[in-house]
Amino acid sequence: MRTSFAIFTLAGWMLCGTASGQECTQTIEGNDLLQFNLAEVRVSAACEQVTIDLVHVGMLPATVMGHNWVLTTTADYMPVASAGQAAGPPEYLPTGDPRVIAATDIIGGGENTSVTFDISELEPGGDFTFFCTFPGHYVLMNGKFIIE
Repeated sequence: MRTSFAIFTLAGWMLCGTASGQECTQTIEGNDLLQFNLAEVRVSAACEQVTIDLVHVGMLPATVMGHNWVLTTTADYMPVASAGQAAGPPEYLPTGDPRVIAATDIIGGGENTSVTFDISELEPGGDFTFFCTFPGHYVLMNGKFIIE
C-alpha cells in the first residue's frame, strides 16, 4: 500500500506543470546581443495557466541591456512596443494596458524573472507575438506564441 502511494505521489509530482503530457512552463533566454534563444514558444491548449521563465544570460545591467517578455496579439505588437518606448523606465510598458496579455519585469544580466498567466480565454491557433519592450529591442527580440 505504501509503495502504491509513493508511486502515485511521484507520478503526480512529475506531472505538476503539465497538461496531458504537455509542458505548461517554458524557459526563454535573452542575451547581451539582443536575442531571445527561441523564435517561438508552443504551449498546449490543455494548460489553463502558463508560466514563462525569463533568464538573462548576459552580463550587462538592466539599465543598459534590460530585457522583459511581453505577450500581445500580433495586431497589438507594434502599438504596444511603441507605447512601451513612450512609457520609459523602469518597465518600458504602459501601466494597466489591456492589450498586454502577460509581461515580466525588466531584468539585467545574470537575473531571472517569471510570469504566470491564464490562457483559457485565448484562442488556440490565435495570432500572438512575444517581444521585449526595452528601447529598440522589439525589432530583433520577438517571436510567435503558439497555443496548440
